[in-house]
Amino acid sequence: MNNKNLFKIHGWVGLVAFIPLLVICLTGSLLTFKYEFENLIRPHMVTVNEEEKRLSMDVLKDKVNDQFTNREIVGWVLFQNTQRSDVVYLMEKGTDTWKHIYLNGYNGDILSEPALKDDYLTDWLLELHVAFLLDDTGLLITTLFSLFLIVLGVTGLMIYKKFWKTLFRVRWKARRILFFSDFHKQVGFLSAPVFLIFGITGGYWNITHYLHELEHEQEHKQKEMHFVMKERLYNDEISIDALMVQAQNKLVNFKTTYITFPYEDGLQFTLYGDVKTGNPLNSEYASTVSFNRQSGEFISDYDIRNASFLNAFLDSFRPLHFGLFGGLFVRIVWCLVGLMPLILSVTGVYMWWVRREKKQAKRRRLQIFEESKLTDPVDLEEAIQVTG
Repeated sequence: MNNKNLFKIHGWVGLVAFIPLLVICLTGSLLTFKYEFENLIRPHMVTVNEEEKRLSMDVLKDKVNDQFTNREIVGWVLFQNTQRSDVVYLMEKGTDTWKHIYLNGYNGDILSEPALKDDYLTDWLLELHVAFLLDDTGLLITTLFSLFLIVLGVTGLMIYKKFWKTLFRVRWKARRILFFSDFHKQVGFLSAPVFLIFGITGGYWNITHYLHELEHEQEHKQKEMHFVMKERLYNDEISIDALMVQAQNKLVNFKTTYITFPYEDGLQFTLYGDVKTGNPLNSEYASTVSFNRQSGEFISDYDIRNASFLNAFLDSFRPLHFGLFGGLFVRIVWCLVGLMPLILSVTGVYMWWVRREKKQAKRRRLQIFEESKLTDPVDLEEAIQVTG
């Protein structure tokens, strides 16, 4: 494909997608520092004073169950940052709706009322980023624009494949269109690799999540009813602390980061966790250990250290998407790249407008020439000036 066609594809995709992509990228940029943002606006919920020792998970579980007798625990987030409060997901009996609370793991204090996934500003921004606040339909829409982001990145790299010749050239004193062209090219080329990461990882997550929800709905239709929480689905005598110890025995250096409690028929206890691999691209939820919900007996485990290349590659999507693999520096870079679509949109739309005006001016000149039957260039210029 020649540069002319690539340029057309790049331009039209950019025009069609620039507003949704602005929303996706700007919200993503803010969410790179989601916890830090939350700590500014509601520190009493998300941050706790670190103490010498946490309460046991069994004590914490009982405290939650005692306070929320009409709800059941369905998930529990244990952050590796010891100053962060736990996030506990609850399902109200008679419904299938998930809500979450914040919990102090050191003293068991409940730090918030149950809230939906978009009740708080940062969570609302996350839903806007992931699905435009449109649930499953929104996942398909944001997937489409993730593909557009990939197209823009690929076509931009192809158009400027000889980038090294003029990569750092900005004609500051040239006409505005030339300055904007240089600036657009530089920002776009330097940002394109990260845009490709955003587009591929985000698109993959949305598609897999949508397909999972679709499969879930089909299973419910086959059962001719939608599952709602009616009663506790696990043996309350099972010790969560004991399950965590067993998980550590099964997988060396396993550190639990999320616990799935049974919230539907057929689901068991599953502990997600981090293991030491030396690979910064392994996520903190990469390995799992599952236990029977009635007996607490070991069922299976999954160790990312023994995973196939494909599974390890897919697991790396989380650190890659959020910039979690290189410390604060990478997160700052990811945040700044998320702001780049603002620059690219302004410069891109301006260049499109100038070129459009030039094409229309050229068509007006030809029309004047044909209508006036003028052959003298001087007469033609005079006619153009008269007609504006």
